[in-house]
Amino acid sequence: MSPLFPSLYAAEPREAIRFGRHALTYAELAAAAGSLAQRIADAGRVAVWATPTPQTVVGVVAALVAGVPVVPLNPKTGERELTHIVRDSEPAVVLAAADDQLPPALHGLPRIDVAADAPTTGTAAPALPPEPDDESAALIVYTSGTTGPPKGAVLPGRAIAATLDALRDAWEWSADDVLVHGLPLFHVHGLILGVLGPLRRGGSVRHLGRFSVEGVTRELSTGATLLFGVPTMYHRIAEAASADRELAKALAGARLLVSGSAALPAPDHRRIARATGRAVIERYGMTETLMLCAERADGGARPGTVGAPLPGVELRLADESDGIGEIQVRGPNLFTGYLNRPDATAAAFTEDGWFRTGDMASLDADGQVRIVGRKATDLIKSGGYKIGAGEIENALLDHPGVREAAVTGEPDEDLGERIVAWVVPTDPQSPPEESELTDHVARELAPHKRPRAVHFLAELPRNEMGKIMKRALHV
Repeated sequence: MSPLFPSLYAAEPREAIRFGRHALTYAELAAAAGSLAQRIADAGRVAVWATPTPQTVVGVVAALVAGVPVVPLNPKTGERELTHIVRDSEPAVVLAAADDQLPPALHGLPRIDVAADAPTTGTAAPALPPEPDDESAALIVYTSGTTGPPKGAVLPGRAIAATLDALRDAWEWSADDVLVHGLPLFHVHGLILGVLGPLRRGGSVRHLGRFSVEGVTRELSTGATLLFGVPTMYHRIAEAASADRELAKALAGARLLVSGSAALPAPDHRRIARATGRAVIERYGMTETLMLCAERADGGARPGTVGAPLPGVELRLADESDGIGEIQVRGPNLFTGYLNRPDATAAAFTEDGWFRTGDMASLDADGQVRIVGRKATDLIKSGGYKIGAGEIENALLDHPGVREAAVTGEPDEDLGERIVAWVVPTDPQSPPEESELTDHVARELAPHKRPRAVHFLAELPRNEMGKIMKRALHV
């Protein structure tokens, strides 16, 4: 079996990771990870306090090559949820940077302070151990817990390799690429795509530590070729790009701009394209499945779609009606199950072995996937129609008086569900009239898609990835 990180095993002298001024070559990363791998080789599982630092990368890579499953921990997780994750995953040790202050939920665990430097000169660097079988558990990534306590999705090495190699094909991703991002390192987008992706390709990643438009401008102006971000980041970029010539020039020079984790609103697509002449492409995946679809580097971005299924991914729409159905998938990129939850694992799959994503979508004539939203929160059944919240949100965002928008369905005796809009106005002192917005949606889409109520907010509730938490929206 070929290694997950060929350039790491070759100890190449090229830069692998950079966090601010702290950079490590592949040779230095191999030495640091090899030293740590020896210390944790007998651990059943390890937790990594996943701060945006080189220590996190060293800890994760060391565990992966040692064949020890990694549980990335979000440093902003609350004590109750963190306690649940630690009890559920039972790590033998927690890996952290020496200056990290760990919360009480981790105080009972042995701790190893991770060094993000190669061993002292004159000391022979320990050889990296042979990588484990690709069906072995590599990462245990906990879901957001929107329907109960977070569940640990067990991801084998096979799934990581399959998804990254499929993206190599779609994005023409190579060792010449330099990725810049400012995403957290405890989840799929920031860690697997944003760090392990460049390492598998033999390229490099520059992490901003904390996202900023200035950081994006700096890195894309000095050799970075790819940018990964979430819609909140691209919204800030869209707002700045029309007036910031250096930012617009930097974005125009990038090889690929990729957005994920939620749909990028059409107005932000247009603003970035107008300012830079470059389109943002989107992709679609989730913790349990890794990447399922992606727009191609050579195919042109199509706002509103997430591209076609990636190589190796089988995708179908179940219980389809009115052209909309639940996305169900199979393929080598899927997880092996939820840790300690055989009941939840069984419920997540159909009798014939397809994973139920819970996402609703339609398919264009050429196989492009259009996500309507979550089955539980974004598909509104009103007056006999199936209505996707996303298209109404995009229509609202096209109105100059709307800065942000979310749409939900609420029970209605007559309609079944009624459409409700939650709006952050462009000018809080002078918001548009409710009727102006509802009439705008009716004109842009159809009368039956008109919101029946509009609520104005100072801001929309979002999680750390910028996703709107619709369950927190209520009167």
